[in-house]
Amino acid sequence: MTRLLSTATDMFEVRKLLDRRAFLTEEGDDGVGAKVREILKNVRERGNDALIEYTMRFDKVALSVSDLRVTEYEIERAVKRVSPEFMEALRLAKKNIENFHRRQLAQSWVTFEDHGIMLGQRIIPIDRVGLYVPGGAGGTTPLVSTFLMNAIPALVAGVKNIIVCTPPKQDRSVDPHLLAAAKEVGVTEIYKVGGAQAVAAMAFGTATVPRVDKIVGPGNAFVTTAKRQVYGYVGLDTLAGPSEILVIADDSANPAWVASDLLSQAEHGPKDEAGAILLTPSMSLAKKVLKEIDSQLVELNKAEIAANSLERSGGLVVTNDLEEAIELANFCAPEHLELYLADPFAWLGKIRHAGAVFLGPYSPEPIGDYVAGTNHVLPTMGLARYASALSVEDFVKKTSFISYTKEALAAHGPAAVTLARAEGLEAHARSVEERLKKMEG
Repeated sequence: MTRLLSTATDMFEVRKLLDRRAFLTEEGDDGVGAKVREILKNVRERGNDALIEYTMRFDKVALSVSDLRVTEYEIERAVKRVSPEFMEALRLAKKNIENFHRRQLAQSWVTFEDHGIMLGQRIIPIDRVGLYVPGGAGGTTPLVSTFLMNAIPALVAGVKNIIVCTPPKQDRSVDPHLLAAAKEVGVTEIYKVGGAQAVAAMAFGTATVPRVDKIVGPGNAFVTTAKRQVYGYVGLDTLAGPSEILVIADDSANPAWVASDLLSQAEHGPKDEAGAILLTPSMSLAKKVLKEIDSQLVELNKAEIAANSLERSGGLVVTNDLEEAIELANFCAPEHLELYLADPFAWLGKIRHAGAVFLGPYSPEPIGDYVAGTNHVLPTMGLARYASALSVEDFVKKTSFISYTKEALAAHGPAAVTLARAEGLEAHARSVEERLKKMEG
């Protein structure tokens, strides 16, 4: 049953509910870490053979090495199988995501200082990126939107080599909607590999799957743990935790809409981890939302998951006022924050910690998931206190360059010698000092 709490009497329980960082400490309780280490080791040592074995063991799909990569024929066939309505929606999402992320492009720059000094920074795309796309049970529900959110910023950044790993369906295929999306954006190197073994293949490479420089994309506990364990061999986007939504609402809110927004995140699997929390100063609204949740739950295909998530990680909290609700939201630092208020813009400036903020009654969180254009790969588990949404910047690196003239070295070199000797690094000091002596001579 969904909890109904009040900050006036239950503040300890409220803060405990809002502290999503508790999920950060839960890895390893069921031996996931040890199992993933074995998978990584096996794939690193045995390559394709290990991928084939794990696909059979975990996905119950018998593949040969030649089946691992999706063929051009499979992609073209998939495009013909999806509906025109899907392609129309896909193209709208693609256009909006591209437009938003093009505004994030940074430019290389150079500056000229006194004594002929030239300093600058080059913005360089990462050479090769691997995208992990979860496939759901049996590869039947691939997250097409997540593919778009990862692939399009990489393409905008200028990444030339992008590969995709996703679990196969029982018939050894990949869902046609995902393949059609890949074709539409121009990413066609796709491998039928899921789970921790996919992360291992992208991190270390096999005879078929190339090694990448960075891995992005969410996954289950095995995927997240695998990403954590290969960090350093490759770069990572973030370690995604359970999805979460926090709604701040007042009496202007439609209780049915608030309930549906909470359920939109509560239905995320795999079990009961997704957070869905309402903060409101209105006890009347809270009780109406609670009634709506019960009514809407029976109509959901994932009702059990949603109900369990609300029971374990959700709740309706009545606050003293909106100021207290905003303060608690900043404490939580949620992935998704809805300001379902009569004047949401009046409160936006008070939000310091949130992955994305949705303003007003006609900006439900799923709009951000699919078509608004903002990136839905967001920091979870309170990480919005210091982290940001996935962006073009995640797919580039910055290289600085320095050019000193003889006059510049004469002007700045003695200071470098002094600082190096203060650190006890004599060779550093002499590297500069020898040049200064030569110049003086």
